[in-house]
Amino acid sequence: MRETISLSIRGSVESPCSYDFDGLSALAGQIPDVSQFAEGREGGAVTLAAILASAGPSHDAWFITIEAEGDYSASVPLDAVRNQAILIYRLGEESLPSNNGGPVRFFIPDVAACQTNEIDQCANVKYVHSIVLSAERGQDTRPQSVRQHMDLHLEDQR
Repeated sequence: MRETISLSIRGSVESPCSYDFDGLSALAGQIPDVSQFAEGREGGAVTLAAILASAGPSHDAWFITIEAEGDYSASVPLDAVRNQAILIYRLGEESLPSNNGGPVRFFIPDVAACQTNEIDQCANVKYVHSIVLSAERGQDTRPQSVRQHMDLHLEDQR
């Protein structure tokens, strides 16, 4: 049985929208096999650029905030990830399972390609439900210290 996908795009966009599995599948920018970008990863994805093309970012959209279950969020400069990030949402013909970070996982295959210190591995967000574009940085609950980072990843392993 397919997990329910409900991904909303809102904020500084011309056309706020939401997507389910079929809606994401219908977008241009499909990546059938994410292992070509990240060894050891599996599943299919759609590019962030394709989602943004559909929503139409406003001229004042400078930041993207990725919101996930558990009140986790990451807010980063939009231009740094616009052409780098993908949203993994499928494993075969099914939704990405939660044990893989699904039903939607925001993923930056090469964090260094973003060319900013504002983006780290914790900007790769599991269990995504919303993407919000804004003129200013949104809520960002990523770990701020090495200890917080280690604690977060220990919690993920449980």
